[in-house]
Amino acid sequence: MDLIIPTISQGLLWSILAIGVYLTFRVLDIADLTVEGSFPLGAAVAASMLVKGSDPFTAIVLAAIAGMLAGVVTGLLTTKLKIPALLAGILTMIALYSVNLRIMGKANLSLLQADTIFSRFSWISEEKQFVVLGVGFAVVLLISLLNYWFFGTEIGAAIRATGFNPHMIRANGVNTDVTVILGLLLSNGLVAVSGALVGQSNGFADVGMGVGTIVIGLASVIIGEVLFGTRSFWNCLLSVILGSIVYRIVIAVVLELGMPPNDLKLFTAILVALALAMPLIQSKMKSRKAVR
Repeated sequence: MDLIIPTISQGLLWSILAIGVYLTFRVLDIADLTVEGSFPLGAAVAASMLVKGSDPFTAIVLAAIAGMLAGVVTGLLTTKLKIPALLAGILTMIALYSVNLRIMGKANLSLLQADTIFSRFSWISEEKQFVVLGVGFAVVLLISLLNYWFFGTEIGAAIRATGFNPHMIRANGVNTDVTVILGLLLSNGLVAVSGALVGQSNGFADVGMGVGTIVIGLASVIIGEVLFGTRSFWNCLLSVILGSIVYRIVIAVVLELGMPPNDLKLFTAILVALALAMPLIQSKMKSRKAVR
């Protein structure tokens, strides 16, 4: 239990980032690297506000707004300046490194003495891991329901159609520049919320905490899709959340078995590569069985 509960708790907090990555990677069909800057941006904004004595809920809302603005910048670079989405994300990510330093005033900001959202709900349990689990579950459930509702609306359906067939949606009179910007706005807003919650859970915000987050998000998305399927949009959201939890469990297990922490990024990259190659591997195996 000492391993499982904290792992599931962290998986829930990181699943918000995974949902954000899913919105760009699967819904918009864009590989958005802005998340590596908007994740620490959310943590930086929330930490700076909490250190100054701000309300935790206000801090998280401001973190979400900051992440949304980062997504809008990437969207404008992509749609208005016609910079490729991958390069636009990289440019925004690099710029956010300096922005995050400006916001925090230094590379690392401690939250050990600050009033966080988890200390507000300390009545749930005397043990912090159960508080994080309860808050994480409630936030993820709320975000999932809001996303399911929004992407069932006309605007949400237009965003989904933009990633699926932009030529068709433009022929129906929809401005795809607007839908792309909206998708990036929502995605990076969620990523920033995840950063704010993870920062408060860990007790600090660091300017380098976003390194590798795109790989973590992709790992959660791919693992979830492979294990739990993609039959509907709600199923996709659930798969991403469960994929994030499974990913965290896998990481916890391999660390418990003695893998050096320095090799963790390499292991994650290999895991994502295998997950992405899984459909091809399965088709090859089926074709060989058919030949036999």
